[in-house]
Amino acid sequence: MGLDRHKVVPGLINEGDLCHIREAVCIHTEKIYDSCKDKDCLEDAQVIFKNPRWVQMIVNRAVSVKITDAEVKFVYTDVEPLPFKRGFYTVHTKYFIKVTLSFLVPSNPKGHHTIQVEGLVIFDKKVILFGSEGGVKIFRSNSREGNSIQELGDTLQQDNLPIVKVEVAEPIPLNARIVEVCEKHDCCCLEDIPRCILDCLCDNETDVAGTEEHHRGPTKEVVVSIGLFSITKLLRVVQLLVPAFSFCVPEKECMASTDENPCDIFDTIDFPVEEFFPPQIFDFPGALPDRDGNGKFNF
Repeated sequence: MGLDRHKVVPGLINEGDLCHIREAVCIHTEKIYDSCKDKDCLEDAQVIFKNPRWVQMIVNRAVSVKITDAEVKFVYTDVEPLPFKRGFYTVHTKYFIKVTLSFLVPSNPKGHHTIQVEGLVIFDKKVILFGSEGGVKIFRSNSREGNSIQELGDTLQQDNLPIVKVEVAEPIPLNARIVEVCEKHDCCCLEDIPRCILDCLCDNETDVAGTEEHHRGPTKEVVVSIGLFSITKLLRVVQLLVPAFSFCVPEKECMASTDENPCDIFDTIDFPVEEFFPPQIFDFPGALPDRDGNGKFNF
């Protein structure tokens, strides 16, 4: 929306703003050639622990378990051309999801206490997307004074394969349960997981008392169910011709918080009415059933 007839600022525009386009600009940017969204439910996924022997004693003694948090820590992608279909690629995606589990363990002589343990869930996904074709490599200058030849050579921005980008929302922890070990899972070992991923797991061990039976090998294991929303894209670096109005110069002055006038900053914050008056049921979309033409509710 323009402030006046002669200036256009970032935001929504109207038909009158189109006459202020000054030039066609060639930009070097990433263009999305194909993308897809997906909603995955990871049901009864096995949890990998950094210290499996210590956690196994907790699992063997636990009365129940619940999942309290889930977070995607790393995503690794790999793209390969799809045989016999030009321009299409198979995108392999591996998600490393950190989960926080709360075990309810009996205490001596009576009572129970909770133990929090962090684990890792690995989820593999494969999609097919169109990524076009490219026959050139793009290099970017990265020369700085004192750099070696090896450092100067590490400037490849894109090869002949498209670029993969994955957007993922925070996972939704759905359920966790302890089950009997009935079969061996085809799961990667701790040695196959990158060290940087294992380091994100907390390994503060606590003393777990129990009988000799509780210290035996794995007879029980933990499985979790997680909801995951993601968008996968294939991009290429291209040159595009776009209309431009002018240079984008910020209009707003920066507001800094200083020790001299902290109350001045506080005065700019609106009163949090919603915190004191929780919203009603009709404020939530879809919470109330719809009415038909006769005024009756459709459940």
